[in-house]
Amino acid sequence: MADRMHGRPAAPTDTTISSANWDSRDLTGENHENVLFVDVDMTEAGGVGAVFTDCTFRGTRFNASTHTDAAFLNCTFVRCGFFDATFSGCKLIGSMFDGCTYDLLKVEGGDWSFTGLPGADLRRASFTDVRMREVDLTGARCAGAEIRGVDLSGSSLHKADFSGCDLRGSDISGMDPFTVELRRAVIDPFQAVVVATALGLEVRD
Repeated sequence: MADRMHGRPAAPTDTTISSANWDSRDLTGENHENVLFVDVDMTEAGGVGAVFTDCTFRGTRFNASTHTDAAFLNCTFVRCGFFDATFSGCKLIGSMFDGCTYDLLKVEGGDWSFTGLPGADLRRASFTDVRMREVDLTGARCAGAEIRGVDLSGSSLHKADFSGCDLRGSDISGMDPFTVELRRAVIDPFQAVVVATALGLEVRD
């Protein structure tokens, strides 16, 4: 498993839910803490305001699920599937992802700060207006992704690939153009000045 941010260990669990069928389950208002979910099917599940704290998900399928104003706090996701899943206004602060798939994942608003996504294949994912301060995107594959209006301040981006990525409106002040791939990325005029400055260029009228 990839290391968590700042070397924090995964939270211990004291309850296990294994091979459960939560397909289309309404998670509204549910609260789960220190639970290990193993091979649980959450396809098309979702709801409003569910809270998962210090939980671990292994082999869980979140495909086509829809989560609104939910919280997955300090959770660990291992080999989970997020095909066509939507997270709107959700908090995933301090959570860690390892070996997961993210095709057509859509994240709108919310707070994903201190989240670990090292090496994640996010090429077909979109993040819009999300707070992602100090997120770990080391070696992440974001080529062609949409990452718009995202706060990436203080994030770990070494060797991440943002080629062809739509980054307009995002905070890219921490991106080192010598250690990340930005070829064909779509940026706005303000970001162009940031990149030029990072390259040691002088921008004049």
